Amino acid sequence: MNHLLKVPLLAGRAFSSSARQLKNRVPEAQKLFQEDNGLPVHLKGGTRDVLLYRVTMTLTIAGTCYSLYWLLTASMPQKKA
Repeated sequence: MNHLLKVPLLAGRAFSSSARQLKNRVPEAQKLFQEDNGLPVHLKGGTRDVLLYRVTMTLTIAGTCYSLYWLLTASMPQKKA
């Protein structure tokens, strides 16, 4: 039961600002995204962004084709055996 009394203290330590200091990387990101290099903003993040974009587009196109296939299949009259 005593350990339950320590929960507020431990939670306060976990969220305190003195626990660790993070480096401010916003200026670096601003330089990267404001750079005029001809790339669209959703691809300026590098290789990870390009891979995420390509996977998303592949899944979108595959899902659209799959949906159209089943729509076409459902619209055809069934043969009576």
